[in-house]
Amino acid sequence: MTHPPAATVGQLKSTGYRPVSVKDELRRNLITRLRASQDIFPGIVGYRDSVIPQVINGILARHDLLFLGLRGQAKTRMLRMLPELLDEWIPVLADMEINDDPIAPTTRAGQRLISEHGDDAKIEWIHRSDRYHEKLATPDVTIADLIGEVDLVKHAEGRYLSDEATMHFGLIPRSNRGIFAINELPDLAPRIQVGLFNVLEERDIQIRGYPIRLALDVCLVFSANPEDYTNRGRIVTPLKDRIGSVIRTHYPETIEEELQIVEQNAWLQRQDGDSGSGIAVVVPRFMQGIVEQMVRQARSSPHISQASGVSVRTSITNAETIVSNAERRAIITGEKYTVARICDLNHLVASCRGKIEMTLADDHVAEDKLIHSLIGEAVKHVFNGLTNLDGYETIIEQFQGNLTFPCGDELSAQEFVANMKAINGLLPAARKLAGQLKLDKDDAAILACVGEFLLEGLYVNDRLSKYSARGNTFFRK
Repeated sequence: MTHPPAATVGQLKSTGYRPVSVKDELRRNLITRLRASQDIFPGIVGYRDSVIPQVINGILARHDLLFLGLRGQAKTRMLRMLPELLDEWIPVLADMEINDDPIAPTTRAGQRLISEHGDDAKIEWIHRSDRYHEKLATPDVTIADLIGEVDLVKHAEGRYLSDEATMHFGLIPRSNRGIFAINELPDLAPRIQVGLFNVLEERDIQIRGYPIRLALDVCLVFSANPEDYTNRGRIVTPLKDRIGSVIRTHYPETIEEELQIVEQNAWLQRQDGDSGSGIAVVVPRFMQGIVEQMVRQARSSPHISQASGVSVRTSITNAETIVSNAERRAIITGEKYTVARICDLNHLVASCRGKIEMTLADDHVAEDKLIHSLIGEAVKHVFNGLTNLDGYETIIEQFQGNLTFPCGDELSAQEFVANMKAINGLLPAARKLAGQLKLDKDDAAILACVGEFLLEGLYVNDRLSKYSARGNTFFRK
């Protein structure tokens, strides 16, 4: 990351450098990427035809941007990718509190420096990663934090209040010639939001009512949940009016998109590394589908606050949880290879708690029951989409007596398959279903996984019942 060699204003002029505003800079580099068919937001899944065109239009229009959407919709991630559209290096006047252009300074201090030293004035180079600043909005944020305050110590040294040098600048002025982001904008107190009016419209700031106006070159971007998310706050209407483009985000529209996001972000490979267990954990596609279907069921459940939403983080932590429980089973049984099973889904309660907001009861027991219910509905949806119940009557009939089938999550694959052999037709049915799912029907771990899925499918369709005792689960009629 070597910056250009120019070290003075004169040397900079000899390179042909011309000042350009931040928004023009973003626009110019975006156009270059579009013409080269480059990915604008690499790694962002599901927004290609919906969100990203809105962002592109906003940048081309030189707008300030507001990303509006529920939690876990990649708002902050996209904000933090915007600096990639800036020039890699820009020159600024050296030893200045605020980044100022060496050729066209806007601050009095910068103008004074140029008038005194001319082409010999020193410059510095700022990398684009240092031109993005972010602030999480909280109720205790003040105007001084964002805009600035009079520095009484500097005033006591003899400087006039009308002099910029008496001011302690806040985050927005310090982001001059860059991008400034405010996360969770509704959490900002209304009177502080009002303080942003001038920055958005006139591009200047005024501190403490003193006649100091500082012209700013900054792109402001925000993230927010919809106003009805909670009663904690809202975006004041005049502020929304001054924001150029409001981009609506959304959850993944398909299970495949959500699975792709999970694969990008979840920690699923536990075999190697400094804390590696040496155990290979496989999660079949239909098991992944159950986990994602559970989240999609939650996003349409009347028992869950849809204003709050169900974050993609739920899918990520759920995927990590079933891998962890399968890994735990393999550690206990001494296996070096294991396949996630239906019994691992029971532990999704821990990774779902706190990520769903119930509409009525604030009861942990009710929350756990709801999560188990959603898991059951997800299993039923996936099972009925892959097979039907017609071919399993022989298996169901064998449970008419006092037959019970153990399927605890500490049973090894070999033990599970041995138990399957005791039920006529169960093992062949599992082999057949494994073949339909394009899985290895001779692999004991796969057969244990598919066999339990088959029994669970009969249970959620009310053909079998299930009970738990001393930490173990049993199927019966």
